[in-house]
Amino acid sequence: MSDELAQSETGEEWRTTDSLFVRVYDELKRLAAARLDNEFLNHSLDATALVHEVYLRMAGSSAEPCWQNRAHFFGAAAESMRRILIDAARRRQAVKRSSGLPRQQIDLNQIPILERDEELLAVGDAIDKLAASDPEVAELVKLRYFAGLTIPEAAEVLGVSPRTVDSWWAYGRAWLLTELKSED
Repeated sequence: MSDELAQSETGEEWRTTDSLFVRVYDELKRLAAARLDNEFLNHSLDATALVHEVYLRMAGSSAEPCWQNRAHFFGAAAESMRRILIDAARRRQAVKRSSGLPRQQIDLNQIPILERDEELLAVGDAIDKLAASDPEVAELVKLRYFAGLTIPEAAEVLGVSPRTVDSWWAYGRAWLLTELKSED
């Protein structure tokens, strides 16, 4: 995390979305770029657009959110990124399966890799199931998978030791692998 974010977690710096986004914009953009590197090349979002969409979702409510600390903010940002990417995948899947549209000749090189969308939707559903039984591990999986945080960064955000995060991550990965294989 940036040095600016190393300030007191109870201070005023975590109170407003606008002032916070100004300070963490570059960090969020880096995380979004890392996450989008795992997406197919024809994705309609780039890192800047994803961060801007996260901002719109997080700041768009009528009441100004009051972030309690870094973990609260980055958890909300990771959840927003997850929902945006899953919504985009669902829209692409809906277009893929739509009927009644006239057929058009398209360049096969321009077709996105649809398995990524299906994988993203399956991971999103699996994380929701994991959250019901183990919310801390589910939050870590969101931070690692959707926000691209490293083990030390996630430990800092969650307020636990890197060793604990490493243990949770091993469990979370194994749980997701088992869950995703059972869905196949």
